[in-house]
Amino acid sequence: MALLTTAWLVVAFAVLVSDLPVGVRAQFSEIVLPASALVTATSCAVTAARSSGRRRRAWALFAAAGYLAALANLAALVVGPTQVGDFTYVTALVLGILALLSLPATPLRGTRVAQMVLDGVVVGGSVLFVAAVAVFPGLEVSDGLTLTTLAALVLPLIDAVVVTLAVFVITRSARRERVPLVLAALCFTFFALGDLSYAVFGMSAFEFGTPVDLTWIIGYGLGALAARHPDAVGTDVALTPEESPVAATALTFGLFIFAAVIGVATMNRLPWGAVALVLWAIILLAVAARQTILVVDNERLRRALERRVRARTDELRAMTRSTELMLSSVGDGIYGVDRDGNVTFLNPAAAETLGYSETELVGRHAHATFHAARPDGVPFPYEGCYIAEAIGAGSTVTAEEDVYRRADGETVPVEVTASPVLDGPVVRGAVVVFRDVTERQEIDRMKDEFVSVISHELRTPLASIRGSLGLLAGGAAGRLTPQAERMATIAMESSKRLARLIDDMLEVERMQAGAAVINTDDHAAAALVEAALDEVRSAANEAQVDLRRGDITGQVHADADRIVQTLINLLGNAIKFSPRGSPVFVEAGPAGGYVEFRVIDRGRGIPEDRLERIFGRFEQVDASDAREKGGTGLGLAISRGIVERHGGRIWATSRLGEGSTFHVTLPRADVDRDGEPVTETGRTEEWRSR
Repeated sequence: MALLTTAWLVVAFAVLVSDLPVGVRAQFSEIVLPASALVTATSCAVTAARSSGRRRRAWALFAAAGYLAALANLAALVVGPTQVGDFTYVTALVLGILALLSLPATPLRGTRVAQMVLDGVVVGGSVLFVAAVAVFPGLEVSDGLTLTTLAALVLPLIDAVVVTLAVFVITRSARRERVPLVLAALCFTFFALGDLSYAVFGMSAFEFGTPVDLTWIIGYGLGALAARHPDAVGTDVALTPEESPVAATALTFGLFIFAAVIGVATMNRLPWGAVALVLWAIILLAVAARQTILVVDNERLRRALERRVRARTDELRAMTRSTELMLSSVGDGIYGVDRDGNVTFLNPAAAETLGYSETELVGRHAHATFHAARPDGVPFPYEGCYIAEAIGAGSTVTAEEDVYRRADGETVPVEVTASPVLDGPVVRGAVVVFRDVTERQEIDRMKDEFVSVISHELRTPLASIRGSLGLLAGGAAGRLTPQAERMATIAMESSKRLARLIDDMLEVERMQAGAAVINTDDHAAAALVEAALDEVRSAANEAQVDLRRGDITGQVHADADRIVQTLINLLGNAIKFSPRGSPVFVEAGPAGGYVEFRVIDRGRGIPEDRLERIFGRFEQVDASDAREKGGTGLGLAISRGIVERHGGRIWATSRLGEGSTFHVTLPRADVDRDGEPVTETGRTEEWRSR
């Protein structure tokens, strides 16, 4: 198609610029012009048939415009130029405007369409006005302003409108759809050039057969190429969001001001004729109408925007009020912190529990202000705080136990949940929910005291029972029958199990009461791990579990026996819940001012809602574990008591079906009580040399 169009244009150019007689060239133009219009119209009709939606309507309107132009050209060939032919051209151009307005998938706003049409009128009128008063002052005719003159003037005006709309659609369409639109815009640009020439010369002695005819022929050729381009066929053109009209406004008023300057400069030398006056009146009316439409549209948009802003403001106020009511109604304390740990808000329950007003704490560092210190008065480091963990690691800490210091110096035991505030992948801060557990702890204390008393009271009769069973089994009362001996053995094993249970309960009670003796010293983490592994190796061999020792570095300041007991509990649980042939890893290394121990298994895992509860007394992951796996459910409670007595933390992470990891942090031996590395003692160098 491109080659045929190019050849067609080359032939037309060669004929119209040749030395052939004017009559021959005129007859050539009168034949070629309707033929070109028919080819373009047919191409548009084919594209319309192969498209859908608003695009089909657009190309159908382009085809109708082409057929009307062909009809007007045929009429000129038969009877010569007439007013009917000129108004047929005008109708074809109006169809072109409607076609461009049909291209976007989303219909354009009426005010935007009116503005673009008026911009085209101002642009085309300004160009014609300059031509009328400066370039072609002979444009005026002797018999005044006739219908033929008006039709000749309207054609380039409508051409300018069509080109302006085409450019508007081009700038807001997808990149791959712009080629056919650019070709269509160039098509109407050449039409505008030809129609402008006709307006200049047609009122006196316009004749076909001149190079001016090439503008129409080239326009038809570009229209045919636009219709036959592969990107012209398809569904609706999706426009990008509307851009700022500054560029279009600058161009429109630039040409308007230029035309005004030319008019003033030539007024004294060349008085305006009727054509110039009509053009200037049209331009002024178009400018006034354009600005009126803009003012009305802007006022309408402003009012609509104000309504939306008021509605949105009311919604935000309602949401804020609802949020405030919810925060005020919650019995638990809630406060938020930014990335630096400074308080950003707190609810009334939090303010009441802490003894501060809601404004006193805002902007203050939460950890430094009301997080209580260790029993010896040394503050806990912020790096180990759940707030720092939530902000730094972006993880949620649930059911953390802490002690808050009120404004009057009193302390309040609390249970805390800290969650990060996420903005996509970025952590903006954290929200902390806490609950005063003073009453719950008092109930637990009474319950513990009851259990302790009962446990102590049970030890004496249990010792007598065990002694009696031992004497019976040893034959002190005579030889037992095999059945009686078996029953005595079962009773003896049950009494031993009951004795272990009572010992564990008393151990938990001593830990929680702070009565357990803790003898701390500096110990290598590797030595503690090795001692624990020696204790559980036989159990691991029996369960066919592979114990693996990972990287273990660092020294801790702790009670060696108690820490080994803790590690044995963790390793024993890992072995108990690991499938045969699976590994159990143990590793340790420095983590800030602590050494972190990790026991990792590949067992069934722990549900997220039980990760904290398993450290309570008599708690197990599943109710059937006590029957299937054995144990009293006190090992982790004892371990927590031991670790917390050392100023450390113990917690678990897990994924169901993939295994669990138990973490224990203990104070480093090479860090003093203020959190600074110790460099003056020999034990640091000794540890580093290991």
